[in-house]
Amino acid sequence: MSDLYLRLPDPMAATPPVEQMPLGWVMVNAGIITQSDLEHALNLQRHIDAPLGEILVAEGLADPDDVLQMLSRQHNIPVADLTADPPDPRLSACLPSSLCLAHRCVPWLRIGDVLLVGTNHPADFNRLRACMGERGRRMLPVLVDELEIRSHISTLYGAELAQRAATRVPAAQSCRGWNPSSPLRKPVAVAVVCALLAALFIAPLWTITIGMLFAFATLVFSTVLKLAAFIAQISKLVQVDAAPVDRRSPPFPLPKVSVLVPLLQEKEIAGKLIQRLTRLTYPKSLLEVVLVLEADDTVTRDTIARTDMPNWMSVIEVPSANNLTTKPRALNYALDFCRGSIIGVWDAEDAPEPDQIEKVVTRFQDAPENVACLQGVLDYYNPKANWLSRCFAIEYATWWRMILPGIAQLGLVIPLGGTTLFFRRSILEKLCGWDAHNVTEDADLGVRLARHGYVTELIPTVTYEEANCRAWPWVKQRSRWLKGFLITWIVHMRAPRALLRDLGFMRFLGVQTLLFATFAQFACAPLLWSFWITLAGFNHPVALTLGAPTANVMAWVFLLSAVLNLLISMVAVSRAEHRHLMGYVLTLPFYFPMAALSAYKALKEMVAAPFYWDKTQHGVTSHTD
Repeated sequence: MSDLYLRLPDPMAATPPVEQMPLGWVMVNAGIITQSDLEHALNLQRHIDAPLGEILVAEGLADPDDVLQMLSRQHNIPVADLTADPPDPRLSACLPSSLCLAHRCVPWLRIGDVLLVGTNHPADFNRLRACMGERGRRMLPVLVDELEIRSHISTLYGAELAQRAATRVPAAQSCRGWNPSSPLRKPVAVAVVCALLAALFIAPLWTITIGMLFAFATLVFSTVLKLAAFIAQISKLVQVDAAPVDRRSPPFPLPKVSVLVPLLQEKEIAGKLIQRLTRLTYPKSLLEVVLVLEADDTVTRDTIARTDMPNWMSVIEVPSANNLTTKPRALNYALDFCRGSIIGVWDAEDAPEPDQIEKVVTRFQDAPENVACLQGVLDYYNPKANWLSRCFAIEYATWWRMILPGIAQLGLVIPLGGTTLFFRRSILEKLCGWDAHNVTEDADLGVRLARHGYVTELIPTVTYEEANCRAWPWVKQRSRWLKGFLITWIVHMRAPRALLRDLGFMRFLGVQTLLFATFAQFACAPLLWSFWITLAGFNHPVALTLGAPTANVMAWVFLLSAVLNLLISMVAVSRAEHRHLMGYVLTLPFYFPMAALSAYKALKEMVAAPFYWDKTQHGVTSHTD
């Protein structure tokens, strides 16, 4: 290290400006690349917004270490190895974490009153010095590999950043203020159940009738929304699979895109995921795929360690904090380390279409500034695994090909899916990212975007996932979704007038239907199924309280709703790629009772463990390419 000390200039000395040789020429003169390599990289740089060194590495024309050494020669700055000589943890007090993240640097070593700071972008170092004021004059740069910088930022500031990730969304817009360990939660829940049982014992007919009226009201709301969305989609004839992207160079510089892929206990999927993502056609020098792991997840870490990763993929480990292990917390933590102006999210089992990023970038370029989020279409690559996966594929086709596009056509709030989401980074950060405690952080973020006047659009690109094809894992996954819908509804209904003012009347009703009525429909499903006895000619309890005509009308509405659901699903699977599912649509009435069980599990967890993330296991079936 003494050689390094001898090369350090006096930070206070006035040095004349030096005409620096361009990096490309430095590398050609050193024999690292050829003149034709340089011309190729410079030609690419005319169309993409990326440093020359990153382009050379992404194109396989240079090694990252070679680029680092040439940057050292170009700027006359020494190279430091932070792996062999890590920073002293006490140096975290010398630089704020926010500046380290913004300028991609890390404090490394103090020599007297001079602070050596590791950076990978020496040309920007003066801006960091300016931010530090007088103290900045006593800072000198050393060149460090960018992944080392990221790693040591996590080491020095991990606890602080993890805490910030857990509390990023303001408390007034989050569910984190709930206290799952409150001594009142369980007694109150028991009291409510006892009150319902007592009412059922004292006045069984009227108790059942009131429950039936509530279930019927949610049925009407859901049916009207589905019918309106279906008509809007059919009348618009939206085609989700657009023509292939034009491969010619676009008339605008392509932006950097960062995609976050949260992983947890993924023994089977991590290697396959890397293989799928290598098929992406977006310029790799502008693509940053970040695999986000929990710090104590040795299973996924070991799996990735056995897999060769391209240089445009990296790993971020999220430190533990307050026993909270959720996908949104991991996303919040990793967001600060990303460099892209567009932030995407994929799930562990995803197989996106190769040209997906091009479609996203092109639409963001053409879209109005208030378009904050683009949501792709989700489908399954294993629908033929068994009956359950077929029904799940029908449900997804109905939602993503019919209902959700219709909701978008109606101008209602779009509840985001958990994957194939792409955001303008500036807007995502303005809204403080994801609620780390909400188990359907996507639906919550969709509502928050709408409340702030931003728009979510659907784009014609498909990501293929693995359908959950085992009964109990399906129930657990659906219970998390339903619990999250209920949590999101409660959070945003804390101030109903404010929600109404932010969204307007029709979108307010849409949120009530999509979040609350959806949950209520599954929870009250057994009550609604009782209408079958009326259609079979038997007396229904409602007939004894409200009269037979009322019971008959309610029964026929229930029947028409069931027929409408089957009709929409048949239209949804009428496309060539889903036509093999047509015969299974008629079996859906035997599929949805599991969702009722999921709703009761969700209610139980709302009391005992509202923030518990019931993880879905991936890699159960194979991807048919």
